[in-house]
Amino acid sequence: MSDDINLLETDVEVSLRSTLRDLLADHCEPASVMRAYEGDHALTQALWKVVASDLGLAGLLVPENRGGAGASAREVAVVLQELGRFVAPLPFLSSAVEATTVLLAGGSALVQELASGDRTAALLVPFSAAADSPLPPVGADAAGRLTGRVTSVAGVLDADVLLAAVETAAGEVHAVPASAATVTPLVSLDMTRPLADVVLDRAAGELVVGADAGADAVRRALATSAALLPSEQAGVAAWCFETTVEYLKIRRQFGRPVGGFQALKHRLADLFVEVESASAAAWYAAGTLAAGADDAAIAAEVASSYCSDAAVHAAEEAVQLHGGIGMTWEHPVHLYLKRAKADQIGRGLPAHHRGVLAGLVDLPS
Repeated sequence: MSDDINLLETDVEVSLRSTLRDLLADHCEPASVMRAYEGDHALTQALWKVVASDLGLAGLLVPENRGGAGASAREVAVVLQELGRFVAPLPFLSSAVEATTVLLAGGSALVQELASGDRTAALLVPFSAAADSPLPPVGADAAGRLTGRVTSVAGVLDADVLLAAVETAAGEVHAVPASAATVTPLVSLDMTRPLADVVLDRAAGELVVGADAGADAVRRALATSAALLPSEQAGVAAWCFETTVEYLKIRRQFGRPVGGFQALKHRLADLFVEVESASAAAWYAAGTLAAGADDAAIAAEVASSYCSDAAVHAAEEAVQLHGGIGMTWEHPVHLYLKRAKADQIGRGLPAHHRGVLAGLVDLPS
């Protein structure tokens, strides 16, 4: 464990969390989020303008000299945790984290447009792909036109630009207008982060990261996403725990609050430890990533392997302990279970991350 990582939030981070939480409480109520399952994306469009442009959060990872806020992974982790707490249907992870990280490896002016929130982008890799997964085959002809098919991509339906890792000796990244691709939406478990299949058929693209850095940039983006996605999972788990505790205080059975039963107290105590541990693991992973610490890779794998299971367990407990109402469409807890299960697959399964972690600490996989 790195001794120079500050595990306490700074005043700026506390202010950012408070501001964003107040905003989402006013504009991202569960009833509006549920409409995403009916194909209504009005909330995404309106909320993204406020979060990305008005608050300037789309450019957190972009240096000031390139039009961004010049912040770090810690601020991004704060944002992701709050977005998870409200299961906000925003393309923050796909555009402000993954696509932005790729573009920072090149000199394209597109990164400034992403930082301002004027445009969004998505990286053409399956949502399940980890940093060491094979990249999807996208080829380029002599004229630079791209051809290939990529399945189950997150953020495509909200993206203006698609970033494709093109097969060359060292790998290149090309930017393709979303209108030049054939996009087929999928019926996803979590429709607040919908997936889609993408087909490129001799689509014209623009080189944004050269062959000397393209493949490394894509893998760095996937690794960054895997290190920060646990913050979103921690936010999901925190909401599930807090909401369940409040519900058990008011639900009565046999003339007393259900939360007073000893068996449920034990379950809540165990869940509290798990949720707090997930929050600590996610925050430390973000801190080491921001500081470029030597154990950043280990911290990311610990968080990735632990937080996804913790979020799913917290959501399952929330559904069960809410009783009959937890099984209904009207109660928002199902949104959190779906987000937790979808995130569990995102950027590598927990078993995959445990295998990578075993190699990093010299344990048998």
